[in-house]
Amino acid sequence: MTINEIQDEIIQEFAIFDDWMDKYAYIIELGNELTKFNEDARTEQNLIDGCQSKVWFNANYKDGIITFEADSDAIITKGIASLLIRILSGQTPDEILNTDLYFIEKIGLTSHLSPTRSNGLMSMIKQLKLYAMAFKSLNK
Repeated sequence: MTINEIQDEIIQEFAIFDDWMDKYAYIIELGNELTKFNEDARTEQNLIDGCQSKVWFNANYKDGIITFEADSDAIITKGIASLLIRILSGQTPDEILNTDLYFIEKIGLTSHLSPTRSNGLMSMIKQLKLYAMAFKSLNK
């Protein structure tokens, strides 16, 4: 699936819910479904700066494809990380770097996050794109 196909799928899933309490519950559920985080990757280097809660992202690169894993000590943040992984994991560095993550606005996430969570979301996206840049440079 392409990044945009996955984003459109997420937008459709969130359209089912009428109120934000249900959407938050769904985000929490998605976070609970994340695969177990590699404890060896729970390092300072993988900790995302700019997040109020602790969030770790780890990236692996094989055969031109990046896979991500994440964990957080906050349930909503973990769910948001899960959405980002669903969209960006399994993609190439170029696909990640050239994508517009429009699902965030379309599902109303930006207007329903506190300023600190919103900053944290932007920090997570920035870190994932930095991983993509670093892996892309390996191909040169």
